[in-house]
Amino acid sequence: MSTKVQLDDSTAKCTGTMTGAEILIEALRRENVEAIFGYPGGAVLPIYDKLYNSGMFHILNRHEQGGIHAAEGYARISGKPGVVIATSGPGATNIITGLADAMIDSLPLVVFTGQVATTVIGSDAFQEADILGVTMPITKHNIQVRDVKDLTRIIKEAFHIATTGRPGPVLVDIPKDVSIAETVFEYDFDIDLPGYQPTQEPNYLQVRKLVEAVSSAKKPAILAGAGILFSDATAELLKYAEQQQIPIVNTLLGLGNFPADHPLFLGMAGMHGTYTANMALYDCDLLISIGARFDDRVTGNLNHFAKKAVVAHIDIDPAEIGKNIPTQIPIVGDAKKVLQQLIEQDGKKGDFAEWHKELESNKKEYPLWYVNDDSEQLKPQRIVEIIHEATNGDAIVTTDVGQHQMWAAQFYNFQKPNRWVTSGGLGTMGFGLPAAIGAAFADRKANVVSVVGDAGFQMTLQELSVVEEHNLNVKTVILNNKALGMVRQWQEMFYEERYSESKFTSQPDFIKLAEAYGIKAVRIEGENDLDKLREAVAAEGPALIEVVVCQDENVFPMVASGKGLQEMVGVKK
Repeated sequence: MSTKVQLDDSTAKCTGTMTGAEILIEALRRENVEAIFGYPGGAVLPIYDKLYNSGMFHILNRHEQGGIHAAEGYARISGKPGVVIATSGPGATNIITGLADAMIDSLPLVVFTGQVATTVIGSDAFQEADILGVTMPITKHNIQVRDVKDLTRIIKEAFHIATTGRPGPVLVDIPKDVSIAETVFEYDFDIDLPGYQPTQEPNYLQVRKLVEAVSSAKKPAILAGAGILFSDATAELLKYAEQQQIPIVNTLLGLGNFPADHPLFLGMAGMHGTYTANMALYDCDLLISIGARFDDRVTGNLNHFAKKAVVAHIDIDPAEIGKNIPTQIPIVGDAKKVLQQLIEQDGKKGDFAEWHKELESNKKEYPLWYVNDDSEQLKPQRIVEIIHEATNGDAIVTTDVGQHQMWAAQFYNFQKPNRWVTSGGLGTMGFGLPAAIGAAFADRKANVVSVVGDAGFQMTLQELSVVEEHNLNVKTVILNNKALGMVRQWQEMFYEERYSESKFTSQPDFIKLAEAYGIKAVRIEGENDLDKLREAVAAEGPALIEVVVCQDENVFPMVASGKGLQEMVGVKK
């Protein structure tokens, strides 16, 4: 039996001893963790036993992948680290996709995996997996606890590393015997990581170079990514853009960091970006990238990207600067702090009148479009517009990956930050529904709409059980085109319409499926059903809405693989 620890006050040192499992629970409490996503198993039973009467809020997901994607959604909306517990072996390997997803999209996670006892590690014991070796390339940091005396330090460092600098996932592997071993608990100590000192404050002279570059530019543009959101710098971005009258282009993950209805907003850039945004990146003479990593889906062919521009790259992660695009003005630092300095220095105003005139002309001549004909088939773009209307543009929108993701990005028109949750760099099918669950726990008052495809939904649909169990205000909207939509589009355009394994000949009855989970459901099949769609999306509580849409609808504009941003197809009706 362990001695119960007595605390003098909330920050005092403890007396007595605690087991490793008790230390973990108390450390999570000290880190102000409000939600834990997890799934118990043999190696973490000591932890779950101490969780039983702890008062900590735990969400039992129906699959570990669902749990870690929910933690990603929670982190994305709350700004706090998502916390996950999984058991050893298959429990740990089931979270790998989520770790890779969080790593590339810079989401702060602290993941605790159980492990077999230290005495049998390396012996191929039951449910043993070398999770450190497996996850080393897809975590910001990972570590195995071999001595319970190191546990508090490791946990505190894990939260620090996950949430500072460029956010990312940290994995802590806890062998079963460590979780039952005892030691004195102490958490009131400073973190000492000499090799990890992220740069927050930018170099003044580099910022000054950018101020001078703006003053002499004729066609400047800002590429604003998710780093703006992570540093809570949306107000500074708006102020700086208006101060200097520089137009804004968003990355996919940056949507919402600048109001979509603002005159300076040009839209999303990249493979399915707007004509105006892509041509602004192609024609600009000064490109200021803030919190964006120049992903290939944004740049297209690098030989054609921003070749007329002086490139300034602002990023918290120095490894990203110059990685893909040659950079003349590198600025390492927190986006909020850099923008504050730019605003304060407020250099000589450039004359951008002709540039604005050119961009406005492009907006009018080449808007986003789709053909809303009189056919009985509903167009998915219109469905997204109706969802925007029914939610007053204020819903948290999550997606899987594919055509529906691009339509949501193009037509929802995000006006506020932290209303958009999607898988960017990894492109993870099955992400949308569990991410919506995490988002709903992060913001209990929000209306959360998960726009998913019929294919991706079937990868994590068991998480509907969590939606019903907690009565979450999550609407799952399935845009059902009975196909792997983006795969089918590429096969149509680049593989001579050879639709190899991209169309479904059999599907479940999604309405009955939802009802089996105890969730209200409605099917939208034509024009006469659209009022039911509006009502279901706007109503309180969980719902599943299946919308039967046109199978052969494509996402346009499009920049084909290997082409430059100026080589878009489908820019006009």
